[in-house]
Amino acid sequence: MAETAQDRRATPLARTCAVPHSCPRSIRLKVLAHARFFTGLGSDEIEAIDRRMSVQGYAEGEAIYSAGDDATHLFVLATGRVKLERPSLDGQDVLVDVVTPGGLFGTLSTLGDPQYSDRAEALTTSCALRMSAEDFRDVLAEHPTVALAVLDDLSHRLEHAHQMVRRLSGGTVEQRVAATLLTLADRLGEPRGDATLLQLPLTRADLASMTGSTTESVSRAMSRLRKAGVIDTGRRWTSVLDRERLSELAASSS
Repeated sequence: MAETAQDRRATPLARTCAVPHSCPRSIRLKVLAHARFFTGLGSDEIEAIDRRMSVQGYAEGEAIYSAGDDATHLFVLATGRVKLERPSLDGQDVLVDVVTPGGLFGTLSTLGDPQYSDRAEALTTSCALRMSAEDFRDVLAEHPTVALAVLDDLSHRLEHAHQMVRRLSGGTVEQRVAATLLTLADRLGEPRGDATLLQLPLTRADLASMTGSTTESVSRAMSRLRKAGVIDTGRRWTSVLDRERLSELAASSS
């Protein structure tokens, strides 16, 4: 199949990404078909939505947008990992989510958010699809099922916020770390025999922000979990070795 103009735009310029990171049409169509707003649409409809998308590659550590910027695009992650951080009252960035392929992030005035409330940064080399507010309004008008999915998503985000408040308001640091690692393992983990591997460059500061704790306290908690044989860690990875024990710790924090 001949390469289209959109396919050519899927490979970022050298200034954006040191290693070219392509995002071919086949990958785009696959992730769009599984993105929560577009699940259930037919192949022709998914292709029409893909034509409304622009494609951009990002290097590891590159900012995609910042908190306070005008909310002009909705994003669907095609490849890689993206972390979302939200500024707190003390000026520190709090890690609130890690987006995986097929995940949506960003927002639009159409969704009631005139500005981005978080900062999106490529956790690994990534490729994202972007849709403008005007195009998204057209999609909502053309596909009532997408509009219903958006309403469901707003409800889900509210419940997620409530769960985060409950998680951060109780339990020891070790219990909150266990709950966070379990959540990440469920969403991002890769089976490795009896273990689950998190192949992510998450820092102790990232885990501290996700658990409402300090870097030092998280480091001590991780050290205790490692000595107990519950987890193992490396420079850019964490492995859950004893899921049952981790689940018991996580449950005790709720």
